[in-house]
Amino acid sequence: MREMGLNEIREKFLAFFESKDHLRLESASLVPHNDNSLLLINSGMAPLKPYFTGQEVPPRRRVTTCQKCIRTGDIENVGKTARHGTFFEMLGDFSFGDYFKKEIIPWSWEFVTKVMEIPEDKLYVTVYKDDDEAAKIWHEVVGVPKDRIFYMGKEDNFWEHGTGPCGPCSEIYYDRGEEYGCGKEGCTVGCDCDRYMEFWNLVFTQFNAEEDGTYSELEQKNIDTGMGLERMATIMQNVDSIFDVDTVKAIRDKVCKIAGVEYGKDHKTDVSVRVITDHIRSVTFMTADGVLPSNEGRGYVLRRLLRRAARHGRLLGINRMFMTDICEVVIANSGEAYPQLVEKKDYIYKILNVEESAFYKTIDKGMEILKDDIEEMKSKGEKVMSGEKSFRLYDTYGFPIDLTKEILEEEGFEIDEEAFNQEMKIQKERAREARGKSTYMGADETVYHKLDVDMVTEFAGYDVKEVSDAKIIAIIANNEVSDSAVAGDEVSVFIDRTPFYAESGGQVGDHGVITTETGTVKVTDCIKVVGGKIAHIGKVEDGSISVGDTAKATIDYAKRLATSRNHSATHLLQKALRTVLGTHVEQAGSYVDAERLRFDFTHFSAMTPDEIKEVERLVNEKIFENLDITITQENIEDARKMGAMALFGEKYGNVVRVVNMGGYSVELCGGAHLKNTAQVGTFKIISENGVAAGVRRIEALTGTEALKHFQVQEEQLKTVCGIVKATPDNMVKRIETLVAEQKELSKELEKLKTKMAGGAVSEILNGKKEINGVNAVLAKVKEADGNALRTMGDQLKEKLGSGVIVLGSGKDGKVSLVVMATDDVVKKGVHAGNIIKAAAAVCGGGGGGRPNMAQAGGKDASKIGEALVKAEEVIKEQIK
Repeated sequence: MREMGLNEIREKFLAFFESKDHLRLESASLVPHNDNSLLLINSGMAPLKPYFTGQEVPPRRRVTTCQKCIRTGDIENVGKTARHGTFFEMLGDFSFGDYFKKEIIPWSWEFVTKVMEIPEDKLYVTVYKDDDEAAKIWHEVVGVPKDRIFYMGKEDNFWEHGTGPCGPCSEIYYDRGEEYGCGKEGCTVGCDCDRYMEFWNLVFTQFNAEEDGTYSELEQKNIDTGMGLERMATIMQNVDSIFDVDTVKAIRDKVCKIAGVEYGKDHKTDVSVRVITDHIRSVTFMTADGVLPSNEGRGYVLRRLLRRAARHGRLLGINRMFMTDICEVVIANSGEAYPQLVEKKDYIYKILNVEESAFYKTIDKGMEILKDDIEEMKSKGEKVMSGEKSFRLYDTYGFPIDLTKEILEEEGFEIDEEAFNQEMKIQKERAREARGKSTYMGADETVYHKLDVDMVTEFAGYDVKEVSDAKIIAIIANNEVSDSAVAGDEVSVFIDRTPFYAESGGQVGDHGVITTETGTVKVTDCIKVVGGKIAHIGKVEDGSISVGDTAKATIDYAKRLATSRNHSATHLLQKALRTVLGTHVEQAGSYVDAERLRFDFTHFSAMTPDEIKEVERLVNEKIFENLDITITQENIEDARKMGAMALFGEKYGNVVRVVNMGGYSVELCGGAHLKNTAQVGTFKIISENGVAAGVRRIEALTGTEALKHFQVQEEQLKTVCGIVKATPDNMVKRIETLVAEQKELSKELEKLKTKMAGGAVSEILNGKKEINGVNAVLAKVKEADGNALRTMGDQLKEKLGSGVIVLGSGKDGKVSLVVMATDDVVKKGVHAGNIIKAAAAVCGGGGGGRPNMAQAGGKDASKIGEALVKAEEVIKEQIK
C-alpha cells in the first residue's frame, strides 16, 4: 500500500467506476435544487433523490460522483477534536434499478484491495443481522474469511427514514493497529475506540417501509454507496486525522504561519487552528456555489462559520484581515477538481473581505459588552444570561447566538434560549407587520404529498392563452384533498393540460380563470408543488367544480404580457450591469410580476448616480434597437459555447432553453418573454440599495408602469413649482435661493435664542443655592433641546465661577438633562456622570459622562422636577 494524495484518490475512485460503465457526474451545488428539506447538501445521495424516488429520469442507470457536502450539526465540536469537520467530500457509486449486491460487493473489494492496494488482513466487513445474501457474497464470492464478517443490528446496519424505500447496508472497516485501540479485552469491530475505522458504506435499497411497520420488497432495487474521501486519505497517508491529510494540512500550515504558532504544542491553539482550517474550507466552497452571508437559512450557516473563524483568528493573535490568504490555499489545492473555485476566485475573495471587515467593525464592541455582561453575572452570582442581553448582541452587534453561547460556555455560563427565541419571535412579528399582511389561498404544503404520485399536468406552451378541453384531475379544497368544491372554497385545482405558467425562476405564476359547465374558479396564483405538479390556486367564485369535469382554462393575458415585459427587461438589465460594473456581477435573486421587476446582484458598493444612469441608458438603447428575442432548445454544452449566462448554483439538464436577445443578452431561462425588445416600451430604475453583504438590489418599471411613474413625477414637479413660485426651467435656481435665505434666517434665529438665553441665565442664577458649602444651580428650562441646555450650562458655569449646574427640559415629548461641575468642586467629590445617571433614571432614561460634564435623555417630561430633586440628593451625598 503506497501513500496517495487526496486528489489522486478521488480520481482513481471515479475512473474505476467509469470502467464499470458508470457515468461520472460533476458534484452538484451545495445549494439543494428543489429540495426544501435541506439547507445544504449533506450526503452523496442527497442531490440524486429525484432519481431514487422516480420523480426524474437519471441520465444513466449507473452513476458515480464525488459530492461536496456540508454538515454543521456538531459545529460546537469542530476544533475541540480532530475528528469533527463541517466540510467533506463523499465518493459514491449508484445504481437505479440496474446492478445490486452481487456486483457492488466484489467491485468494492476490487477497488480497495487492487486499486488502493490495502492489505486484506487489515480489512473487516459488517452486514445486517438478517442479510445472509450479502454475507454469502462476501465469503463465497469475494473470499473474506467468516471471522472477518460481523453481523450487526438495525441501529448500525439498516438504512431507513420513516416510511418509504429502505434496506440493509454493509460496511468496510480498516484496522489501524493496536496502538489506536482501547486495550480492553474483546476490542473488535464496532468498538467505540479509534482502532477500527469504517470507511465505506454500501446501502442496498431493497424494501419499502410501510406505515404499519412491515416491509415489502421493491420491484426496482437500488444501490447507494458512500466513502468519505478525507477518511480514505487518512488511511492511504497513514495519518491520525483529517487535519493531517495533505490538502487539509496545507490549509492548516498556512493558518499556523499567519498566526505564528506551531501545531501540536498547545491544545487551545490547536482548537483555533482547526476551527479556522475547517471553516474557511467550508465557506470557500459555499460562496463559490452562490451562498451569501445573511441572518437566516444557509446564509446564516455561512455567516456563523465566517464569524467563528474570525473570532478564533483573534484568539490566535491575528489582528488583521486574513481569510482570503487561507482561501487562496483552499483554491490552490482543490481548484483542479472544482474549476468553479478558480473561476469565482475574485468573487469569493470580495465576499469574504466584505463579511470579515463588517464583523471586525462590530466584534470589538460586542466582545467588550459581552465581557461586561459576564463580569456582571459573576458579581451577582448568576449563571444564565438573559434573552434580552443575548438578543441585543445578536441584533445590534451581529453576534450569532451560537458564538455567544460558545463564549459563555467557555466561562461556565449559559443562555436563556427560550427567552432569546421569544425576542426573535417578537422581532419577526414586527417585520411581518411592517411588510403588511399577506394571505395564501390554497393549501398547506404537506397536503400536496397526498396527491397521486403519477399525476402530471402538461404545460400547453408559452404562446397558448387558453385550453378549452382540459380535464380536472385533482382538487384540494380548504386544505383537504376533495372530489369537489363549491362557491367560497379556497382551492388548488389540478388539470391535465394548462396554459398557466407556474411560478419559477423569480417570475410569478399566471392569473386567470378556470370554468366548467357548473362553476368558475378565479385563479390568483399558479405554482409548482411536490413532484413538479402544477397547482392553480384561487377561489370558487360561483357554482361548483368536480374531479373529472371538462374545463376551460384561460390566462389573464394582459398580466402575462406585462410580466413578460419585466422579465425580458431583467435580462437586458443583467447584461447592462455586467457591462458597466464588471463581470463579477451575478444574479443573486429576482422577482418579476406585472407591476415591476426586482433584481438582486453581486456587487460590493452602492452604484453611483452616473453608473445607474449608464445602465438605464444601455437598457433603453437595446429596447429602441428592436432586437429580436429568439428562444431555442440547445444541448447544455452548445449553450455554454454560445456564452449563455446560467443562474448561479442552478441545476440544468442536458437540454436547456436559451433566450437570445439579438446576441446582446444570451441566458438560460424557463420564463415567459416578448417577441422583441421594443415591446418593453421603456425602462426606468426607481431604486438601488443594499440587501446583504456584497449584494445590491435594483427595482425598476417598464411599459405603462414606467409611464405612470413619469406622470406622477411630473405632477409632483408641477406641485413643487407652484409652492416655490417657479417654472420647471428655473425651479432648481429658485430652491437654491430659498435654501440660502433659510440658512440666513436660521442664523438670525440662533442669535435671538442666544440673546434670550442670556436673560434666562440671569433669571436662573437668582435661584442659586448652597449645598454643603458648594454653589448649586438646579433648574427646569422651558422647551430647550440638549444643545441649548449645554449653551446655557456653559454661560451659567462662567458666571457662577465655582459650583455645580443641573438643567432639565422637555421638548417634543423628549427629556434632555445636562450636568456641569467646575474643577474645584470635582476635587471635592462631585461627579457629573453619576449625578445625571441617577436623575435620568427618574425620567425613564439613561446617560452618563465625565466628572465635569454629563448629558442624558429621558422619556417622561412630567418627572423632570423629581429628577432635579434626585440630583440634589446625589450632590449632597457626594460632598458630605
